[in-house]
Amino acid sequence: MNKCKRCLLNELAGKEDIYAHVQKTRELLSDNERASDSLYNKRLDVCRECDSLLEATCLKCGCYVEIRALKIDAKCPVKRW
Repeated sequence: MNKCKRCLLNELAGKEDIYAHVQKTRELLSDNERASDSLYNKRLDVCRECDSLLEATCLKCGCYVEIRALKIDAKCPVKRW
């Protein structure tokens, strides 16, 4: 079976427990810390197009992009957002 190279956690089978952690982390961030839904989704759209995304993981820093994109002051390691 081919694995999706540019998928996010919510799209990968068997990663539901990690995606649940993303949701819990989002809930725990205060409004001042959390990126808006619009900003969060824009960031993930950029990540989806990046050659450094592999199965929801950034190959440049090793993070799950869905977690990095949550914080308003977070930065992309390749400066795409």
